[in-house]
Amino acid sequence: MESKPLTVGNVFLKESIQAFKSMKTNGDKAIAQLTDDELHWLPDPESNNVCIIVKHMYGNMLSRFTDFLTADGEKPDRNRDEEFIARQEDKEQLTSMWEQGWAAVFRALEELTEDDLLKTVYIRNEPHTVIQAIQRQVSHYGYHIGQIVFLAKMIKSSEWQTLSIPKGGSRQFNEQMMKRE
Repeated sequence: MESKPLTVGNVFLKESIQAFKSMKTNGDKAIAQLTDDELHWLPDPESNNVCIIVKHMYGNMLSRFTDFLTADGEKPDRNRDEEFIARQEDKEQLTSMWEQGWAAVFRALEELTEDDLLKTVYIRNEPHTVIQAIQRQVSHYGYHIGQIVFLAKMIKSSEWQTLSIPKGGSRQFNEQMMKRE
């Protein structure tokens, strides 16, 4: 694979893809710990469960990243309100949506070049540079991944398998990191 020159644009694209991959990994690991029933658990009637959040992200990802440079990011066939209706999708269906959504994100980002970054794209007819549109989605998806992880931690409680440094493990982790060459 050919290495791209070290430019601000190429670094931005690489780091954006890496940020999305990191988010996806955290979501993958949180969702993997939940059963079908747990994916539908609601802390209260006004909240969203993990299933609803994933459906919303899926709808958003397909809408924003399909024909990213050439079509408005809010596609006319998207039914955003439907994404927030509780259904009984099972884990297999949910995982399929999750993977399809992320595939759309990565496909679009990997096709971009640094020459695309200052082009104008639209979301609900509002102009954004490609950089702004990507940053908008980094923020949006990070917000929802945080919700998924928080809900999963609430559900699993003492059975939760941490996604980062375990409580009380910072000193040991830092010492290991300092020993790396």
